Amino acid sequence: MPQTFAVADAVELAVVERSGFVESRHAGAAIVVDPAGTPVRVLGDTSAPILPRSSLKPLQALACLTAGAPLDGERLGMATASHSGTDRHVSVVRDVLDAAGLSEDALRCPPAWPGDQSTRDEVVRVGGAPSRIRMNCSGKHAAMLLTCTVNGWPTESYLSPEHPLQVHIRDVAERLVGERFAATAIDGCGAPVYAMSLGGLVKAIHRVGTSLERSPFALHRSAGMLVRAVRENPWTIDGPGRADTVVIERLGVFAKGGAEGVMVMVAPDGTTVALKMLDGSGRAATVVALRLLEQQGALAAADVAAATAELALSVSGGDQVVGAIRPAF
Repeated sequence: MPQTFAVADAVELAVVERSGFVESRHAGAAIVVDPAGTPVRVLGDTSAPILPRSSLKPLQALACLTAGAPLDGERLGMATASHSGTDRHVSVVRDVLDAAGLSEDALRCPPAWPGDQSTRDEVVRVGGAPSRIRMNCSGKHAAMLLTCTVNGWPTESYLSPEHPLQVHIRDVAERLVGERFAATAIDGCGAPVYAMSLGGLVKAIHRVGTSLERSPFALHRSAGMLVRAVRENPWTIDGPGRADTVVIERLGVFAKGGAEGVMVMVAPDGTTVALKMLDGSGRAATVVALRLLEQQGALAAADVAAATAELALSVSGGDQVVGAIRPAF
């Protein structure tokens, strides 16, 4: 069993302040690399393996592209998304499934309610129920199914770690991360997810986030397409008013949060951060990543403050705001 991230190797990254009193503290690890990919700041142990959860999606989507899946624009954004299940999101997922010649019954992600509250309310109002296509990973699963159909691979077993699709995804991801994965686990959506160091994860996301569509290398051209699709369609990646969508829209970053307190973010100049909250809470992950990029000079303080004001970081006491979730540095 590989040595996992330990409490003793974490540093304080964020606090929750109520009426001037620090009520809770979030510890973890983070690493920042400059536009050239050189580490410039390391907080905590970034060599221990972590599960990136949905922060792996850019690498999974890129692998689907390199395997020949016809994805671009909104389709490619949805392949990278942890979406909120709105009708607009579902429409794109259905479009990808149609291109694969499949129905939503082929999806193997678990049924779920929409994450978007107004959409959930409407589904309940009309007597609906949780569905696979509303699950936040359905865009990734539809892209995986489309990749299978264009390659003649079986669709029923597409989530098996031994399936040709998953073998290809692992190969592409290991090439970008630059290390052999410490373990294979099953993500909440049912797809394989791989244990890697934060140092490896930041290297991979930096490579993706700084790739150019005019590169002489096919992998980098595909990565450039993926980043452009997300930046041009930020609504796909998360949803209205939700953290990843807000910061992409407001700051032009490439951002992808993952469950259990993981976040990766690439500034327009290529400065990249990856972080993991040890307690698994993601509530401070976005603002910590933004602060790290701001302190590195990759984002303007005023722009970060304006975007942060749109995030759910306030602490309430009765009808008043009495504190906030904020970085600890």
